[in-house]
Formats: sequence, C-alpha cells, structure tokens
Amino acid sequence: MKEPTETAPRYPSTMLKGILVCALEQPQGLGPQEVPDGCANSWHHDLVQRSLVLFSVGVVLALVLNLLQIQRNVTLFPDEVIATIFSSAWWVPPCCGTAAAVVGLLYPCIDSHLGEPHKFKREWASVMRCIAVFVGINHASAKLDFANNVQLSLTLAALSLGLWWTFDRSRSGLGLGITIAFLATLITQLLVYNGVYQYTSPDFLYIRSWLPCIFFSGGVTVGNIGRQLAMLFLTTPHGESGLCLSGCT
Repeated sequence: MKEPTETAPRYPSTMLKGILVCALEQPQGLGPQEVPDGCANSWHHDLVQRSLVLFSVGVVLALVLNLLQIQRNVTLFPDEVIATIFSSAWWVPPCCGTAAAVVGLLYPCIDSHLGEPHKFKREWASVMRCIAVFVGINHASAKLDFANNVQLSLTLAALSLGLWWTFDRSRSGLGLGITIAFLATLITQLLVYNGVYQYTSPDFLYIRSWLPCIFFSGGVTVGNIGRQLAMLFLTTPHGESGLCLSGCT
C-alpha cells in the first residue's frame, strides 16, 4: 500500500489571502459573522503583538529624534520638564508610540480595503534603509544651515517625496502620508499655541515650515514597518490557521 505523503504547509502569499482564508476554512453552515473562536483569539493576539512592536519603535524614534532637536535648540521645553535622563518631556515618547501603533496598523488595513496589497520592496533590509533615511532627514532639519527657511523646507520636501518614491510608491501611502502630516502639524500648532513647548525662529504660524515634511516622511516610514510586520505575521505557520492578519476586521 502506498504510504500517504505529507503535504507542505501552504503559506498565503498576499495579505488578501490571509484575510479570506478564515472564511474559506469555516465549516458548512456557519454564517458570515460566525467566526471560529480560535481564529478571532489568534487574530487579536497577533494584533496586540504588532501594536506593541510599533509602539516600541515609536518610543525609540521619539527619544532619539526629539533629543536631537533639543540639542540643536530647535525645540524648547521648560527646564523643569526636560530635567530627566531622556532630556525630553515625559508625554512625548508615549504619544509618539501610540501614534506609531495607529499609523502602522492603518497602512495595511487601508491596503486591504483598497484591494491593493503593497508588494514594492517588501523586505526588512528595505525597511531598515527607510528608517535610516528618515533619521537622516530629521537630522538634516536640525543640522543644515540654509540662507532661509524656504530653501530648507523645499529641500526637506524633496527628500521626503524621494523617500516615498524610493520605499513606497503607493497611492494609499502618499494619501495617508499627506493626511498624517496635516493632522500632526495641526496638533503641534495647538500644543505650541497653548505654551506646552515652542520652536525657535517659527516661520509658519507657531512652528517651523519644514515640520510637515518630517511628519510625512515619518508616516511613510512607520507605515512601511507596519506593512512588513503584517506580512511577517501573515507568512508564519501560526498565521496559516486562517487569520485576518492585515490589520483590520
């Protein structure tokens, strides 16, 4: 008698397959809303894991980049606020971490709703290069000296668009990056207006005109990290159990 052969595990190749596999593997008779408990629990577990990773990334980037801005006297906090080991206001890292978690989960979710899984340069080496370029753009905003702020803003805008074109090139990434830049700039204006902190030599209402470029490139960078994490969980044996791992229900 011919011995049965084991078939190799099937791993979804795209986020869309990961979204649909739960429904396809449900027993006959289950309604569309009757998702198996194991599937739902595993999905929430993976969602929490990705959220924690993104939160940690946001905290680390906030500490490093904010310290750079403070050392170059670009942003000014009250003396009693920054008298800590991190030389930063206590609320900055958790706020940036929360924003990173939201943005990082939102990018793959939007990709899945648009039916356009992002496949451009989907490897960790590309993600790490994107992070390095983002840190470089932030460093340039504090380090480079231009004749006026308009030249600096235009230079950083070109660099930010170059980062998107090099590591993203998706319509959803561009749209989300612009939206994030607008909302983050608005929130920063309100914080500065209420005296939470201030910028030296503000030239765009209460802030620096190049700040939206930093927020745009930061959104693209965190979005790439979120997409890669979604793909990482999607292509693990654990994710083959039929999970909606793209970041949205």
